[in-house]
Amino acid sequence: MKNSNKLFMQAKKYIPGGVNSPVRAFSSVGKNPFFIKEAKGQYLVDEDDNKYIDFIGSWGAQILGHSDKRIIKEITRVIHSGITYGAPCKNEVMLAKKITEIYPSIDKVRMVSSGTEATMSAIRLARGFTKKDKVIKFDGCYHGHGDSFLIRAGSGATTFGTPNSLGVTKANAKDTISLPYNDIKQVQKSIERNNIACIIIEPIAGNMNFIRAQKMFINKLRVLCNQNKIILIFDEVMTGLRVAKGGAQSLYNIQPDLTTLGKVLGGGLPVGAFGGRKDIMDNLAPTGGVYQAGTLSGNPVAMAAGLKTLEIISQPKYFKELSKKTKYFTSEINRVSKKHHVNISADSQGGMFGIYFTKKQVTNYNDIVNTDENKFISFFQYMLKHGIYFAPSMFEAGFISSSHTKKNIDYTIKIFERWVKEIYLSID
Repeated sequence: MKNSNKLFMQAKKYIPGGVNSPVRAFSSVGKNPFFIKEAKGQYLVDEDDNKYIDFIGSWGAQILGHSDKRIIKEITRVIHSGITYGAPCKNEVMLAKKITEIYPSIDKVRMVSSGTEATMSAIRLARGFTKKDKVIKFDGCYHGHGDSFLIRAGSGATTFGTPNSLGVTKANAKDTISLPYNDIKQVQKSIERNNIACIIIEPIAGNMNFIRAQKMFINKLRVLCNQNKIILIFDEVMTGLRVAKGGAQSLYNIQPDLTTLGKVLGGGLPVGAFGGRKDIMDNLAPTGGVYQAGTLSGNPVAMAAGLKTLEIISQPKYFKELSKKTKYFTSEINRVSKKHHVNISADSQGGMFGIYFTKKQVTNYNDIVNTDENKFISFFQYMLKHGIYFAPSMFEAGFISSSHTKKNIDYTIKIFERWVKEIYLSID
């Protein structure tokens, strides 16, 4: 990693921490990051020409694999007509129409440039629509770096949260209530004691590893929101078009009031979106009083990449085959773990998965916090040494693309089993 290490030293002179997103620094896994030179299909190649099987896929965005020829061809075709207009274009209308066809809960949609922008705008819209201030979020769910989301749980389950980042004011924190994931009783108590504008949740969490909302919990959330005129927001930036074409809401058969999307939606380019009921969405400027704007929103190249991606993943059996491939991978992790009597398990949905370093079933953030971090770090380093790249944090989900082959999945399982036999049992 000579070239990557040299670049990292240089980067730290000009970029805070040497990276443009904290998890990329590899600080939690005791390594320096590698710098990517090329990405194709299921592979990443770093500046030292090391090749890695990639189980992150730009954090879920690359559902087709890196540099898919069909996406490259479409981008190349469109880019000759312009990169950005700062004005309406046909592609944004076509992509918005496609989203409303895929998601019955979405009547209208507003394009933005990132998932963070989508979630920030969605809660502003919910507050503007309800004329209420308080927001309920859940410990361990990540909705981007907006001030309202960087809040940790308070001293009691129904108290307001406290800032989880410098620069987030106490005044902002007092309007955010952070509760345990999958604990409906605490939600009920908070609603009884506070005037809640919206509840925002990842229906399948991806930033405290891969954790599903329990069906009873998510169903009750919908009921409580209906009863108390609270806006229910599903953050499907990660799960939308990834765990299923219609996102997690199609699996739970629940329609939220607002949905946020991103990742897959851009086909690898920076795209986010938020949408929902017509009566709520029409409160956005210019038709309503809730302001939101963006120069690069709906730019023609990103819209074209998104349209082409949706066309491909809408093909018959696409998600059936992707789910089968991911399920095979996680079932093999479980088989090897059971065979060698180790406390590791895995779960998946669509092209998204989680690996847990604990014998306990995980249902919330604390379950992940209490997993065996030393074993995870050892696992990460061993796999990377053998050309396999997992997320450099035990709090992140993993992703498989349609470009991943059975051969490389089998190789990954082989190296995983070798790590279990050679190293796992010797770690304190």
